[in-house]
Amino acid sequence: MELIEKLGKPNSKIKIAFKVIWILAITGLIVLPLFIFTVSIDLGGLYGGMPSLKSLENPENDLSSELISSDGTSLGRYYRYNRSQALYEELSPQLVNTLLASEDHRFQTHSGIDLQGLLRAVTGVLTFQYAGGGSTITMQLAENLFNTMSENEGLLYNVPGLKQVIIKTKEWIIAARLEKNFTKKEILAMYLNTVSFGSNAFGIKTASETFFAKPTDSLNYQESAVIIGLLQGTTAFSPIYNYDRSIIKRNQVLNKIYRHGHINQTELDSLKQLPIDVSGYGVSNHNTGLATYFRSMIKTELTLWAQEHGYDLYEDGLKIYTTIDSRMQKYAEEAVEKHMADLQKVFNEHWKGQNPWRDLQGREIPGFLENRFKNTEHYRALVKKYGAGNDSIKIVMNLPRKMTVFSWEGEIDTVLSPLDSVKYYKHFLHTGMMSMDPHSGHIKAWVGGINHKFFKYDHVRQGKRQPGSTFKPFVYGAAVENGYPPCYEVPDAMVTFQVVGDPPTWSPPNHDGTYGSGELMTIRQGLARSVNTVTAFLMQQIQPQNVVDFAHRVGIESELEAVPSLCLGVNDVSIFELVGAYSTFANMGISTKPYYISRIEDKNGNVIENFVPKTKQAISPQTAYKMLYMLRGGVEERGGSSQGLSMELKIDNEIGGKTGTTNNASDGWYMGVTKDLVSGVWVGGDERSIHFRNWSLGQGSKTARPIWDQYMRSVYSDPTLGYEKGKFQQPPGGIDVALDCSRYGTVDSDSTVVEEPAWDPNSIN
Repeated sequence: MELIEKLGKPNSKIKIAFKVIWILAITGLIVLPLFIFTVSIDLGGLYGGMPSLKSLENPENDLSSELISSDGTSLGRYYRYNRSQALYEELSPQLVNTLLASEDHRFQTHSGIDLQGLLRAVTGVLTFQYAGGGSTITMQLAENLFNTMSENEGLLYNVPGLKQVIIKTKEWIIAARLEKNFTKKEILAMYLNTVSFGSNAFGIKTASETFFAKPTDSLNYQESAVIIGLLQGTTAFSPIYNYDRSIIKRNQVLNKIYRHGHINQTELDSLKQLPIDVSGYGVSNHNTGLATYFRSMIKTELTLWAQEHGYDLYEDGLKIYTTIDSRMQKYAEEAVEKHMADLQKVFNEHWKGQNPWRDLQGREIPGFLENRFKNTEHYRALVKKYGAGNDSIKIVMNLPRKMTVFSWEGEIDTVLSPLDSVKYYKHFLHTGMMSMDPHSGHIKAWVGGINHKFFKYDHVRQGKRQPGSTFKPFVYGAAVENGYPPCYEVPDAMVTFQVVGDPPTWSPPNHDGTYGSGELMTIRQGLARSVNTVTAFLMQQIQPQNVVDFAHRVGIESELEAVPSLCLGVNDVSIFELVGAYSTFANMGISTKPYYISRIEDKNGNVIENFVPKTKQAISPQTAYKMLYMLRGGVEERGGSSQGLSMELKIDNEIGGKTGTTNNASDGWYMGVTKDLVSGVWVGGDERSIHFRNWSLGQGSKTARPIWDQYMRSVYSDPTLGYEKGKFQQPPGGIDVALDCSRYGTVDSDSTVVEEPAWDPNSIN
């Protein structure tokens, strides 16, 4: 009677509707239980199967696997659908109240099926006065978990009008079973974890991070109303794509919150006046956030591991704990960004009006861009479409089109032809940087390039380039191991090797093109000043094969040729290898292969596998410490190539450093060693032919060392990291030889010399 009074004087349509309802009610008392039973057992395959009791007790939901830093920060996720679980305890009370007020305010009192809401929905349909659907949160969860709309179709699904009835009946049955197996709190959390909120955000945890850059336990009523409003239309009510409609929907949800007594009139009016703050909005993808190159690099490795252990990296919610420290990663990325942006300005001005791809004689390489375009996916697609050599390819590659390109000032929307796009990007300098704890083997920071969205190539492990003078410590290390003390004196004089070829001899010059000043210097001074003739002398004495063996023992894995020119670093290696090898010096001669994953857990927190580094005693502690003393010469010797480091780094601190620069300044390197960290930086063009014209501008002390300098200053300035200045640890029992080369002219000076290039007559830029 109440319903009739609310509707007013009944018309003929309403009278007919109520007669139908009464008939259906009486019939339902007999037919409905039987129908529900036959659906539940899928009688004769008419209705399609139902979830098993086991699956109801343990419903599966595709979960993204999360990469976590050593300090507990999420570095990113691997997913098909960007989804992450939130516990009920992680949901703010305001969020829970908003959800219930908007979607199912009788949730706490019904058992999965809201008969009052269902009756309202049926009445609305029959009277053509729609008043909302009858699905409860539990019924919606049933659909989200088990895809009742699209999976397990029975024979009767083809009968017009019957499919929807069967689907709803399945949802009722599953909802009732869910209510039996889970608490109300668990159902609420499960529901919020299974819905899409748009913007590639699946689940409330990801949605909260995407739209408001905050955890779910911090969402207020205004923010909760925006997010819950998205359930009615992820695009239609998106504050990003339809701001005005999002405001309207938010206010509608706020009205419901008010009607159910969670806020008063004053609060409602105040909240409605607020704008939606989307300043924290950011769609999660593999090109954003910290350690993008690191995340991309290890994805293949993690995928294979997951397959071997019976998991799906993209769906099983694995927790991958890494050795990366998010704070140090941030400092490394900031140091790279600041210096590379400044260096790019210098490079652009240096080549203003000219192209930087040059042959050994400094002439622009003809056909360079056309040849590089042929290496692109775009070119291969054009060949597939038009055929090789077709004139249409040339037309398309020179046809301007809209595109977004990278710049250090931000992305630029512009118009370029595909060929001009290649030209634009070939002008950029690139970099790679890695920082490692030499004692544990933990990689703490990994920067594979300047921008992962536009430049996918990883310059830490994937990229290999000539190391130049950063390879020299392995020559000196082999010499020290063979009895040469750091204070051993060698003349700066021409050294000639017998080689196979024309001419049959090779005499490496110093950086200034001369073959020695005749000055007598210690080998520590020779390494500090990066004097080629001193390095060549030691290579001649101990022979190339011994240097190859030494380098491989301490951590270099790339193939090395046992030839005289190896002493100047002509064989390509990676930053990953160099940092690992230098770490052997800082770790008492123990070679520890750099590693980056500490453990992997399943979605329930059970440890699946722990990882430990691979270690071996590569050289003696005595040799290792002597090499640290040798490397310290770069800071402490007159003319040392690390003299230009910031004074705040050098005070009360022992630093081992080595710069490196290859032919024509194609590659600039810096390797820095302290008692707790070994870090390496490389800077160069996309190809060896792209470089500064002036060698002095492209040397490692100008291109790479400033990044290490800035990074270490940031690390030392952060007391939460626990890294302090200090001295290198000496071997047990002390040093077996006097390490004091001061009597040979060592001074503490800020004077510098220009470091030599690694000269190789057979190298090709």
